[in-house]
Amino acid sequence: MPAPINLFKQKLLAGQQQIGFWLGMGSPNAAEIAGGAGFDWLLIDGEHGPNDITSLLSQMHALQGSESSKVIRPPVGEAWILKQILDIGCQTVLVPMVETAEQAKQLVQAVNYPPKGIRGVGAALARASHHNRIPDYLQTANEQVCLLIQIEAQRGLDNLEKILTVDGIDGVFIGPADLAADMGYLGLPTAEPVQQAVCAAIKQIVAAGKAAGILMAVPELVQQYLKLGATFVAVGTDVTSFVKATDSLVAQYKNTNAPESESGVY
Repeated sequence: MPAPINLFKQKLLAGQQQIGFWLGMGSPNAAEIAGGAGFDWLLIDGEHGPNDITSLLSQMHALQGSESSKVIRPPVGEAWILKQILDIGCQTVLVPMVETAEQAKQLVQAVNYPPKGIRGVGAALARASHHNRIPDYLQTANEQVCLLIQIEAQRGLDNLEKILTVDGIDGVFIGPADLAADMGYLGLPTAEPVQQAVCAAIKQIVAAGKAAGILMAVPELVQQYLKLGATFVAVGTDVTSFVKATDSLVAQYKNTNAPESESGVY
């Protein structure tokens, strides 16, 4: 019996567009609620969300029955944390702050078992192998791992052509908030120069035959990215959705003005 099929990766390879949602609260309850909404994919955020490997695992448990594909973003792109994330059963990782092709090559190594990579062999202890109940897990795991890398600085954009040539990268995600800050537009990811860079990057990624992704909550921009060929697009977060809902209730019943996000990105 082989490793479970990674449907998210299959759909990316087929060019199917998938709409996602960000989980940043670190809450299994919030994850379970989002898991029933019908999103194509859900990202559990270990970079900016209050998470460690145990809370990431708890949210994976909460999403056990969900048809949404699970993605985890680690705080850093280092082999030790990627190994743990894969071992708890997440087959798709989104690694932040990638700026060079050499970084990308190291990440490919980190998420694959030998001889293709350097992933530590501890499958007998891992949820990923159903605790060693999948006899062919080690032989089949590599092909089901989906590696997404996040470009969020000008240096990454400058090196994007070389990054896109790295074998084993399944998708490239543009991070508009950090990119805006790096370009001198801190807190203004929808600024015109930033959006020009974002759109140019999506076109370049798609032209190279890779899947392009982004997180954005401005509907007009989401539609623009989808038209450009982006195939994994997150359209909101649990934190912001909860903030908007609670602010709206207060405004409705206490006659106050609820603040609105101007950026549309998180």
